[in-house]
Amino acid sequence: MSALATAALPLRIHRPRIAVRLQPVQASVRPAGTEDVAAIHALIEDHSSEGRLLPRSATEIAAHLDRFVIATVSGRLVGCVDLAPLSGGTAEVRSLVVAEHARSNGLGRRLLSAAIARAHHVGFDQLCAFTHSPSYFVQAGFSIVPHTWIPEKIGRDCRSCTSFGRCGQSALLLPLGGGTSRSVPHGSLND
Repeated sequence: MSALATAALPLRIHRPRIAVRLQPVQASVRPAGTEDVAAIHALIEDHSSEGRLLPRSATEIAAHLDRFVIATVSGRLVGCVDLAPLSGGTAEVRSLVVAEHARSNGLGRRLLSAAIARAHHVGFDQLCAFTHSPSYFVQAGFSIVPHTWIPEKIGRDCRSCTSFGRCGQSALLLPLGGGTSRSVPHGSLND
């Protein structure tokens, strides 16, 4: 027998791909209340160590509680988002986070949709986000833009940040149909 005949050949097993579907989560999305401050703070703190979410103090959260929307499952807080005004026409999506065990169930999308709806209702012209995960926001209709298109954010937060100019975050913008927002051609800028 030749050496070739006795050599082990790779065995190819074809397995059907099985789509894993998570069970739908019965979640409630609602404005935050004073009883939620500690849980919001804990959720943000737990995820700020990943380096993708800025830390927030409980005092800051309490002071701006009316801007937060939360998601709960069985009465337990599992997600939050902050709609922070930067100027009369621009608001920012901040602190959008869903607990790891509750991800992949659409809760982040529901929170982002609630923030967008609230921004429309309040009358903002545009909504921005600064993130290390721009594709998530692009899928929701945001466009990647130069940071300079959002001078309110740069003047208010970025210039005083220790990572200014090297944070690695993408700036994103969602025009809301107001009169003063900039027109952003769909897909005009890439990551």
